[in-house]
Amino acid sequence: MPRTLITGGAGFLGSHLCDRFVKEGHDVICMDNLVTGNADNVGHLIGKPNFSFVHYDVTNFIHVDGQLDYILHFASPASPIDYLKLPIQTLKVGSLGTHKALGLAKAKNARFFLASTSETYGDPSIHPQPETYWGNVNPIGIRGVYDEAKRFAEALTMAYHRYHGLETRIIRIFNTYGERMRIHDGRAIPAFITQALRDEDITVFGDGSQTRSVCYVSDLVEGIYRLLLSDYSNPVNIGNPDEVTMLELAKEIKAMIPESKSEIVFTPLPQDDPQVRQPNITLAKSLLGWGPKVDRKSGLEKTIKYFKAALR
Repeated sequence: MPRTLITGGAGFLGSHLCDRFVKEGHDVICMDNLVTGNADNVGHLIGKPNFSFVHYDVTNFIHVDGQLDYILHFASPASPIDYLKLPIQTLKVGSLGTHKALGLAKAKNARFFLASTSETYGDPSIHPQPETYWGNVNPIGIRGVYDEAKRFAEALTMAYHRYHGLETRIIRIFNTYGERMRIHDGRAIPAFITQALRDEDITVFGDGSQTRSVCYVSDLVEGIYRLLLSDYSNPVNIGNPDEVTMLELAKEIKAMIPESKSEIVFTPLPQDDPQVRQPNITLAKSLLGWGPKVDRKSGLEKTIKYFKAALR
């Protein structure tokens, strides 16, 4: 059976990937230092013969016994609330962590898959964003610790591909949501849902006109799986082009929790907050035959159900 290492495997996305690869018959090694991940996310996999968990910080030298076929590098804080609190750790896992994971891939002759982000586009001047756009990022701004860590990780991955001939894949992930997001994640969807369920004010940044395009987690996982098994080494956008303003999103979530007594309030816009975000997924469609299948209403219903249970 294929042997696969998933770094950051106890996180929101990583744990869903562990589920998928275990289901596909891979021998899965989940590696996470649990700074933002949660062992409970993979608790249901403990005891399965083709799953193991390793508590480890991948910014240190990584040793894994035996052969590896795939390494999926998903270790990183991914929410502004995290990478503003953990700026140096975020930079280290994007640089040192990527370097260690690439070194392991080279030693094992494994295919390396980098989780990059739409944040590499910054506050974009091209809309929607194609993979050919180089971005508009403030490297010394408060969000730069995440944006530049991922941009460096992409550059390092391509260097290993070109110089060492390593098999590499790069995904640029657009806003994703679903079960196992944390209550205090800080991103819009978990924040709005939690506030509505607790009858707290729903806080919208700025005037709420900034947009995001949100993708349900099962659609993202499918895109990741297809990209991993493709033969394409340049970055690929995976996300749902269904663009929505933050104010519209807050109103939708409030309406889906009719018992909520919450009111929508407005707070100052954070520094360097992107005004627009929408993936151009032409490449993913043609290359992978991939497109999102879960509409926002269905995805939000599943996510609200999860948060209701989590808050009990």
